[in-house]
Amino acid sequence: MPHLADALAAALAGTGPALAFAPISRSAVADDIAVVIPTSGSTGAAKEVAYTAAALRASAGSAHAFLEAQPGDQWSLLLPINHIAGVNVLVRALALGTDVVDLRSADKYVDVDFTSVVPTQLHRALTSDAHLLAHLRAARAVLVGGAATSDALLSEAKNFGVNVVTTYGMSEMCGGCVYNNQPLPGVDVRISDDGLTLLRGPMMASGYLNFPDLWHDSMVDGWFKTQDIGTLSDGRLTILGRVDDVIISGGEKISLSTIDTELNNAFAPQTFMAFGVPDAEWGTKLCVASETSLNKELIREHLLKRFGSHAQPKGFLQVDELPLRGIGKADRAALIGQYQLNGE
Repeated sequence: MPHLADALAAALAGTGPALAFAPISRSAVADDIAVVIPTSGSTGAAKEVAYTAAALRASAGSAHAFLEAQPGDQWSLLLPINHIAGVNVLVRALALGTDVVDLRSADKYVDVDFTSVVPTQLHRALTSDAHLLAHLRAARAVLVGGAATSDALLSEAKNFGVNVVTTYGMSEMCGGCVYNNQPLPGVDVRISDDGLTLLRGPMMASGYLNFPDLWHDSMVDGWFKTQDIGTLSDGRLTILGRVDDVIISGGEKISLSTIDTELNNAFAPQTFMAFGVPDAEWGTKLCVASETSLNKELIREHLLKRFGSHAQPKGFLQVDELPLRGIGKADRAALIGQYQLNGE
């Protein structure tokens, strides 16, 4: 880790080569690029996101301003460094003049001021990993992002004494740029006429090395157009779901992330993942997966009362582990394949 920190410091200073934290399609980049990270969406090839040193520093500075971090404060690393969330931890530690505490493979923990996890790690800390829980409780703030965090999980974390800060963002914005629904300093947010969340700020990436046309299509007058449906009220951003997680079943639109959130809150600590499967009768039928046994009738009854008859699941799937991509986003495509093999 010290060698990596030195290489990253050199890349940020412009005195060393740019760093790629996973294989990329080229061996040279523009002089102002410090870091390249491939990131894959739900479909298609990985997009190679390029970051300038200025963007990475702006992201770290905005995070530290929100957290009221001071030089000498420490971060622990619990996330993989082939994702921007992990790289951000390294950049933040450099900004504070401290060595990152690498705990990715640790069985013993030391106290730090800040750390960053995904909801799955938080859930495990609260349910089965007492050592990780103690580490999170000792931190002044624990950033949680990479995927939506249910209200039930947040409430349980608070009850256990973990100071959670929820984050929203994406690789194109150097990761999280909205904390606890509030845009970080320097971040602008607006909602487009079609309900999509648009973002801009000094931490925006420079583009996709391998898909420049796709980057161009994602930009609207200097704003990055996300695929997240959101609302903005009194400066607070609420994400309702993604455009690509909406299915049409029996002629009715259903947001899969809304189903996830509703079930995760109603039946905590059990976790769920909704998905849609092609069906002759429904067009696409709503299905629900979980890692433990599903009380089908109770789930159907709850969703019927909450959303109406169209939101009653037509299929169920119990899996050993809910599939995730990246550092914590739902991999609904993987569930479709599993369901078609052995679902009910």
